[in-house]
Amino acid sequence: MRSSWRVQQVARVVREGGVIAYPTEAVWGLGCDPWNEMAVDRLLALKDRPVHKGLIVVADNIRQFDFLLDDLPERWIDRLSSTWPGPNTWLVPHRERLPLWVTGQHDSVALRVSDHPLVRELCALVGPLISTSANPAGRPAARSRLRVEQYFPRQLDAVLGGALGGRKNPSLIRDLRTGDVIRPS
Repeated sequence: MRSSWRVQQVARVVREGGVIAYPTEAVWGLGCDPWNEMAVDRLLALKDRPVHKGLIVVADNIRQFDFLLDDLPERWIDRLSSTWPGPNTWLVPHRERLPLWVTGQHDSVALRVSDHPLVRELCALVGPLISTSANPAGRPAARSRLRVEQYFPRQLDAVLGGALGGRKNPSLIRDLRTGDVIRPS
């Protein structure tokens, strides 16, 4: 897939340690490289979100999560594969394969394979990306670029313009081990 110039520019910002905003399926998201502790710390500070809560990591396809999934039971992989790409976030055991600044105090990490074309295009270039709603703690999630810019004036390194995916609610969150719904959609 050939990426657009604007997605390539935002990907460069992510690779350089920047914090970005981008449209997702239902709300605007904030993102950064999950392996860059300084970028994640900055993102958490912008949101006023404590590190112990953990963050969602989004990808272009399930293969981008192979490092986490390679030795899980096949029935769990089938469960993931049957719901991705799409509005399904799964809590997956991380077995300390992701840093604490991503997983927080949890033994699992929230993973999603997006079906939003811009998110997929961006992740195809940079790999998995932090994906958290673009809002300060306690405020409604941004549903427009204008709201993102009001919440974070001059604090983001890039904003990837585009339309939301048309869903009303953020993704469903379920526990992979039990199938239990943690957050309904």
